[in-house]
Amino acid sequence: MHDSDASRLTSAEESRERGDGGRGRGRALAFAAMVAANVALAFGAWFVRLADVGPVAAGFWRLAIAAPLLLILCRAAGQPVPAMPRRLWAVLACGGFFFAADLASWHVGILHTTLANATLFGNITSLTFPIYGFIIARAMPGRTQIFALILAAAGAVLLMGRSYQLSPQNLVGDLLCILAGILYTFYLVAVGAARGRLAPLPTIALSTLFGTLPLLIFAMLMGEAVRPGNWTPLLLLAIGSQVIGQGLIVYAIGHLPPLVIGIGLLIQPVVAAAVGWIAYGERLGVVDGIGAVAIAVALVLVRRPDRSRPA
Repeated sequence: MHDSDASRLTSAEESRERGDGGRGRGRALAFAAMVAANVALAFGAWFVRLADVGPVAAGFWRLAIAAPLLLILCRAAGQPVPAMPRRLWAVLACGGFFFAADLASWHVGILHTTLANATLFGNITSLTFPIYGFIIARAMPGRTQIFALILAAAGAVLLMGRSYQLSPQNLVGDLLCILAGILYTFYLVAVGAARGRLAPLPTIALSTLFGTLPLLIFAMLMGEAVRPGNWTPLLLLAIGSQVIGQGLIVYAIGHLPPLVIGIGLLIQPVVAAAVGWIAYGERLGVVDGIGAVAIAVALVLVRRPDRSRPA
């Protein structure tokens, strides 16, 4: 009798441990996916600069090239688009529209402000998305997480602060980049809601598809050159930023809280600064290095269990 009870208890404990281990491995994989996503996304601004079409048109081609590739990946991975309720279609359509508006605002903003300003203001999502998690999703942080968020924000300011310029000449571009960061927050909220009901590949494929037509309309209304002469930057933008970058972000959103996703977005300024150093000879100083280290430490802290929160 007692041996049987002990055996059942041991089996239950082993099952629970296997479940906890599986969740831990899943979160570790999602964290790695988030890091890889932000590294890939950081090259986006460089590819936009290299493209020989308008900035909004570059966003259109980013989605137009990526959409069929993502649909093919859905079928190859055994994640076909399922029958869905109208509400879920509406959520994905909203996500696609917000993402299209984000790309249009940020790509135009890049041309009307400094690259440092565009990177700093465009990543306002690193603050707004965690705030969404704290208030709307009621996922309040502990002391360690709050410290990690403050440390990451300080690191971003240090990293970009040396080249940051607040000037009336940059005002339009700065405002457009801030708007882009807010719109990207709404996009993340939409795809996060869809991920509760849908696998990652159909989520990113459909939101990409819904964003394609609005970007084409935006580009045509602005009178931009749409037909490219050089396809290489656009192919790199579509595959690197959309298929790999956004695809991995959408996967990670299904496993990580908004705070971790938000702080992870600050990997992009670090990589962008490195790209600027290599491609354009923009030297990095000691302060830039301190900022990058602060962001890295924040990423380590935000993954640790917070002992200040009640069990």
